[in-house]
Amino acid sequence: MRDPEIVKEEFRHRGLSVSGWAKRNGFSQALVYQVLSGKRAPVRGESYRIAVQLGLVDGREEGYEDLESALKQKRKLREMKNMEG
Repeated sequence: MRDPEIVKEEFRHRGLSVSGWAKRNGFSQALVYQVLSGKRAPVRGESYRIAVQLGLVDGREEGYEDLESALKQKRKLREMKNMEG
């Protein structure tokens, strides 16, 4: 698995644009930017496929392990909000 900053640096080094890569690979440009910036978790669907192709996550089947992690994190955040007030 690679770090998003390394992926962005590789794009710069090769003279490639993120939007050009997205177009060539049939992905939404906005979604690729969101995945690279961490604003969109690559748990399933197109964001997951983007992350796999960029090497950000393992290429295993769209799995329930990632989904389970996301659900655990969501529960934890909800608990923290409930504690606050």
